[in-house]
Amino acid sequence: MSIASSPPDREVSATFKLLLIGDSGTGKSSLLLRFTDDTWLQPDQTSATIGVDFKVKIVDVDDKRFKLAIWDTAGQERFRTLTSSYYRGAQGVILVYDVSNRQTFEHLQLWFTELDTYSSSRDVIKMIVGNKCDKDTSGVREVSRKEGEAFARKMGTLFIETSAKTKTGVMDAFVEVVRKISETPSLWQKQQGPRPGAVQVHGDENAESSGMCAC
Repeated sequence: MSIASSPPDREVSATFKLLLIGDSGTGKSSLLLRFTDDTWLQPDQTSATIGVDFKVKIVDVDDKRFKLAIWDTAGQERFRTLTSSYYRGAQGVILVYDVSNRQTFEHLQLWFTELDTYSSSRDVIKMIVGNKCDKDTSGVREVSRKEGEAFARKMGTLFIETSAKTKTGVMDAFVEVVRKISETPSLWQKQQGPRPGAVQVHGDENAESSGMCAC
């Protein structure tokens, strides 16, 4: 899987709203930072997201250019009422768990329930991401890849394992979600004008592309 190169002034085909959800500590913010800025922070340099974080990234996938408005939501219960409104208008949702923490995997069902409650579209593209797969080498994995794949099949979603630390699978995850959204016209062809739930982006929108690898 690869991102095609194209002229820097190429017209954006569409803007997609993506949402990262999952328990606190699963590495959602690290995945977003790795994808948008190709940066990884040591655990002692990071802090839990309060409310939501937001970044913009422009990518070229299958000879088309897309602007991604990516929302990173807090996983703590006390912020749930704050983040619920951000489900509306999302075309893609990435549900993240930590492969070294079984509880975060078991909580995915609760996140799916929340997604079904607040999502504004039945066609929204969903991907389950088993993050921190680099911990295989330290012997602390609690959720096997086979279990993750089985649950994804049960829920009818995409699946990949990633590591924000080593870059493994990070680009693949986002590119595949974008590709599936682009192949689902009902999710984005209404974007020709302002629509309910559309993301309005202001300020610095500089974005850059980065490399990728598969898990």
